[in-house]
Amino acid sequence: MPPDQEHQIKCNLDRLLEERNLSLVELSQQVGVSVANLSVLKNNRARAIRFSTLTALCHVLACSPGDLFTYNDQGAS
Repeated sequence: MPPDQEHQIKCNLDRLLEERNLSLVELSQQVGVSVANLSVLKNNRARAIRFSTLTALCHVLACSPGDLFTYNDQGAS
């Protein structure tokens, strides 16, 4: 993927937090990832995620990676 091309992965962290009545600060404490880094992820500005972070998020949120991320192929050639 060229550096100037927008990625098509959407993070659903907002929805999962709301469904579980968790704040970003609470999630940060439980997962061991800074609020700033979770905010980047939540706002769809992340360019990558570590598997250890993904594992911790899925564990705390009781979800799978497919619940946390969705792929939107609209506009793809």
